[in-house]
Amino acid sequence: MASTVTSRPGYGQLLRTRGAWTFLLPGFAARQPFAMLTLSIVLLVQHTTGSYGAAGAAAAVTGVAMAVFAPYSGRLADRYGQRAVLLPGVLVHTLSALALTVLALAHAPLWALFVAAVPTGASVPQIGPMVRARWGVKLQGSPLMTTAAAFESVTDELTFVVGPLLATALCTTVHPAAGLVAEASLTLLGGLLFAARKSTQPAVTAAEHARVKHASALRVPGVRVLIVTFLGIGSVFGGMQVSLAAFTESIGEPGLNGVLYGVFAAGNMLSGVVCGAVAWRAAPQRRLVIGYAALALAASGLWAAHSVLVLAGLGLLVGMCIAPALITGYTLVESLVPAGARTEAFTWLTGAVALGQAAAVTVAGQLEDRFSDGAGFLVPMGGTVLALVTLVALRSRLSARPRGRTVARGVGHRMPVAVD
Repeated sequence: MASTVTSRPGYGQLLRTRGAWTFLLPGFAARQPFAMLTLSIVLLVQHTTGSYGAAGAAAAVTGVAMAVFAPYSGRLADRYGQRAVLLPGVLVHTLSALALTVLALAHAPLWALFVAAVPTGASVPQIGPMVRARWGVKLQGSPLMTTAAAFESVTDELTFVVGPLLATALCTTVHPAAGLVAEASLTLLGGLLFAARKSTQPAVTAAEHARVKHASALRVPGVRVLIVTFLGIGSVFGGMQVSLAAFTESIGEPGLNGVLYGVFAAGNMLSGVVCGAVAWRAAPQRRLVIGYAALALAASGLWAAHSVLVLAGLGLLVGMCIAPALITGYTLVESLVPAGARTEAFTWLTGAVALGQAAAVTVAGQLEDRFSDGAGFLVPMGGTVLALVTLVALRSRLSARPRGRTVARGVGHRMPVAVD
């Protein structure tokens, strides 16, 4: 893929965008707890039950609930504004996460943990998609959109460097419940700070309100292909979390879990920085296929690693392959989805990652309980290979309709209109 580093504006110009810092800083604080949630649940429930299968199942219920409800949260944000969704959402999430903590410490039955896990996952604030939607308003039609997508990916991965380290440190050195309590507290504080920045949230007009009522980002074929692609990425996150925890526990060094996962996330973050700094000449559809093939290949070697150094190196490589796929997928949303449904589209993608992660922690937990010896690492391999096959077969759907064609954009029963 030929590229140049001079034809597209970079991070400096992006960060000089007027008003950007007013939502970037609180947005970073608000999304930080997201990277702590699944691992905090896994470590707490494994401590109280002694089973990675039970821990993975509880975390999976949280992830499934988030995946199911996140698109509705995005649709409501498009329709009524982000603040209207965030304020009740962070309150429900905080109370639900604290209830889950109390039940786990009380050795409640697994079904009771599942009951508490549903509202915990369903109310996870969708800060990343909301920040991306705010960039979309600020940079409409600008070549800086790809840079913004890369910047957001880097920001997400920075949270996945800090979050697992913080969660592991709290759960292993303070108390097994400390990670989840900290996650709930940070979500409340960060979410309220982000919601307070009303001036930069996308405006909702009466006309847009009516349009969003009938339109759904899920009706765009390319979005459905991206959802499958992001499911595979979620399988990497979930499989790595459980399998790394089981591996470090098996060698008697549970504290290394956060370090190894941090190395994995650091690779993702570093490649995201590079990806955003390069002006690619290859079409994003082609970049996505090639980058995803590299991800599947790298993930396929994880199960064979039996030492800390080898696993750290492979984890770094897998992480470096994830960011380009995420960035390209989020960038494609701009060309595939109407502006009034983009927050929903972004939440479908983040929800797909959560759903893939939920399925992965469940399967990987069962594999580790029954077979150990790194069997959980087979999950990232299987998830990415299956997603790659789907992506290759349906890659033509990732091309936006040419301008001047007659398109309906899936807007209710309205007559098609010519896009000029």
